[in-house]
Amino acid sequence: MRKLLLITLTALLAGSASGIQAKAAHHSKWMAGPPGLPAGSTFMVVSGDPGKAAMFTIRAKLPANYTVPPHHHATDEKVSVKAGGPMVIGMGDKVDQASSASVEKGYHVNLMANMNHWASTTAATEIEVSAMGPFAITYANPADDPRKK
Repeated sequence: MRKLLLITLTALLAGSASGIQAKAAHHSKWMAGPPGLPAGSTFMVVSGDPGKAAMFTIRAKLPANYTVPPHHHATDEKVSVKAGGPMVIGMGDKVDQASSASVEKGYHVNLMANMNHWASTTAATEIEVSAMGPFAITYANPADDPRKK
């Protein structure tokens, strides 16, 4: 009887874990990038809710030759390159390739709150962003904001 109970419990736990993984995979789907980013990106929410005051993680696919103009966020963020790349990141109010750095696949950069920065790609790149919500993006030059075009 004890052996049968152990086998049944093990099977039940294994089935539950598969169900959770299947449910999580079903919940995460790629969508068009948010309106605050230039057209062409796609993203998915990995965990949390970027619209709420709590930690969240998203994945984004950025196409080749994609640039997010100088901007900042109200909270710190960790940006990791997960596939493709590299992603070029620079600091300041203007895009200046001469004073930038490349972030290769497997590496990340921590960006401080309210610090203007920009990002660009030369090849398709998948990134992961973790930050405290709610997510907000403020462009250094308001004319760069795709929500105003």
